[in-house]
Amino acid sequence: MQARSHSGWQYYSKEHTTSGKTPTKKRRWAERASRVIGASSLTTFLHRAVAVMAFLCRSAASLLKPSRAAPVVLSAARLYSSGAQYEYILVEKRGAKSDVGFIQLNRPKALNALCDGLMREVGQALDVFEADTEVGAIVITGSERAFAAGADIKEMQNRTFQECYGGNFLAHWNRVSTVKKPVIAAVNGFALGGGCELAMMCDIIYAGEKAQFGQPEILLGTIPGAGGTQRLTRAVGKSLAMELVLTGDKINAEVARQSGLVSKVYPADQLVSEAVKCGEKIAANSKLVSAMAKEAVNAAYELTLAEGNRLEKRLFHATFATEDRKEGMTAFVEKRKANFQDN
Repeated sequence: MQARSHSGWQYYSKEHTTSGKTPTKKRRWAERASRVIGASSLTTFLHRAVAVMAFLCRSAASLLKPSRAAPVVLSAARLYSSGAQYEYILVEKRGAKSDVGFIQLNRPKALNALCDGLMREVGQALDVFEADTEVGAIVITGSERAFAAGADIKEMQNRTFQECYGGNFLAHWNRVSTVKKPVIAAVNGFALGGGCELAMMCDIIYAGEKAQFGQPEILLGTIPGAGGTQRLTRAVGKSLAMELVLTGDKINAEVARQSGLVSKVYPADQLVSEAVKCGEKIAANSKLVSAMAKEAVNAAYELTLAEGNRLEKRLFHATFATEDRKEGMTAFVEKRKANFQDN
């Protein structure tokens, strides 16, 4: 029998026919098919079948491929549910319009000591709130007994200089201060060491009547390492900052308010709700312009007066490129409430 081939398909080889070996099922099927529909038609049929299968594979792959927005949406869904994805914090959205992100430190047995895992979770929650277009402000709080009693000393006790310096220890804590959206600290109880530093990373500090602030690292043979010597000095002045850092003493909520560290003091049971109300007021404004305002105020700590004024002027001019500036001024002239769209 003569071997029959077409376009690279060879149904019987000479070796098979001469050796008497039985053709495989695939070759028998191919021969029968070619006899029925012809070799040329068979090739066309196979090409079409391959094309159809390729199309189906591509379609399935596109359906299964996650969209770019999926991670944020999925994270938000997990974030605003039971908070089970977090070990050390509780997270939700509060306010009448659910426009205030809410993070509660949740290590009650350790008085909310700031371990590495807790601070990484705070950073993750802040990232999700930053990406959430509905959220206009964020509140960070602890319990009535302690906002955060300090860093986790057991965790850092045996660290070496090489580990701290080489790994840039505590660098990721600074995420709180780099969030573009306004962050409010609602401080009840102890805010000591790292807890005080965490509160000072926020833009506004509200305190409960029994709150206590301090930087007692000197009593442990070290110094503040997450901004305590810098932010505290800028907030309360050199003399009081020196006293707190060098003695390890604490100040109460009223002294903190009088010295400029805290803006308002409330009864402990009203503190969180008042902080959320402040967040709602902020969230009602243009989120875009709020970020500009926050940038300008924070720059006052970094720049000279002349440089700060130049930055403020540039940001002020930039608001005239936004629809929200136009809407705000138009609403004022028309004596109605502005409807900001954050653009």
